[in-house]
Amino acid sequence: MSSPLRWGILATGGIAVTFTKDLLKDPSTRGASDVKHTVTAAASSSSASRANEFLKEVGAPSEAKGYGSYAELVKDPNVDIVYVATPHSHHFQNAMLCLEAKKHVLCEKAFTTNAAQAKLLVDTAKKNNLFLMEAVWIRFFPICQELRKMASDGKIGDIRRVFADLSLGVDVESKFGTKHRMTNMDLAGGAMLDLGIYPITWVFQFLYHIQSPQHQKPPKVASSITKYAPTGADEMTSMIFTFPATNAQGIATTNFRVSYDPDDKNTAGPAIRIQGTKGEIQVYGPAYRPTHYRIIPAVDKDTGKDKAGFEFQDVTRDIPGHGMFWEADECFRCLKDKKLESDGMSWSESIVIMDAMDEVRKQNSLVYPEKIESTKYPLEDF
Repeated sequence: MSSPLRWGILATGGIAVTFTKDLLKDPSTRGASDVKHTVTAAASSSSASRANEFLKEVGAPSEAKGYGSYAELVKDPNVDIVYVATPHSHHFQNAMLCLEAKKHVLCEKAFTTNAAQAKLLVDTAKKNNLFLMEAVWIRFFPICQELRKMASDGKIGDIRRVFADLSLGVDVESKFGTKHRMTNMDLAGGAMLDLGIYPITWVFQFLYHIQSPQHQKPPKVASSITKYAPTGADEMTSMIFTFPATNAQGIATTNFRVSYDPDDKNTAGPAIRIQGTKGEIQVYGPAYRPTHYRIIPAVDKDTGKDKAGFEFQDVTRDIPGHGMFWEADECFRCLKDKKLESDGMSWSESIVIMDAMDEVRKQNSLVYPEKIESTKYPLEDF
């Protein structure tokens, strides 16, 4: 694929701005010489003028077109792939719109509101021979790929436990109220789908993704949720995932009211701990944008010698931008290789994770409005 991958941006909010600015950065600044991206269109649900303002804000090529509806965007013949950047309450309907229009799709996480919707997206992508990927951007960070390889190579032995947290530490009433997407049930608001997807991803990276196929079994789930009284959205969610094939446990937590890093100086320690029989990997920086890790060898309590024969390592990795370009590069490479799904974030894994989050919600009676849980497409007035 020698020509640039032509992107359409569906929605014009903050995440779309960040992604598109990253997308348009010179790939050589991140050491990539095999990818090319351009933006040919964007759409706002409010107006074409808002879409055009967005295109100017992100520095898109002057010929890029702004549309006042998503339906217009997906009809544009100059769009190869659509980045869906709406709230996750709308991912199913918006991604289906793109797939039915024969456009490849990169859809923001959480992939959908429930697993049934995710399965329908995958079935539609298969039917139409289209690429589809959940935009779990950290999967494609070099630091994450590096850590996964270390773990796969047995650097810290057999991995038995992963702790991962992403918590904000905000005054929910004044920061979010009841209309903000984080607390609004009509937008599938709540800590788990918005923040918790990151600690869940850290758990699955090491206890599911890198495991051999015979060990990739869905986990058993135990969980607890505290709801935000004014809306019923989850404001604190704690999950234990037990992976039966390896007897390993992943503990993923998320919370609006307390922070994983209360002083913004990492004094509280790592947000992620990956614990193996021969040592531990500690990951610093927020779970959604890790920058620093430590590898600590385990000591044999009887001999006083380390178990793995490696020394303590303390490593910082630079991010030449925000970091969302790496998932876009993955889309380019998959399409170049005529692959419909990414090995880094496969369809089956997205569905397994959505199934696990469905179970958390079921255990805690967390139900979203029927309209956004629906598997019917299209829905009128959505």
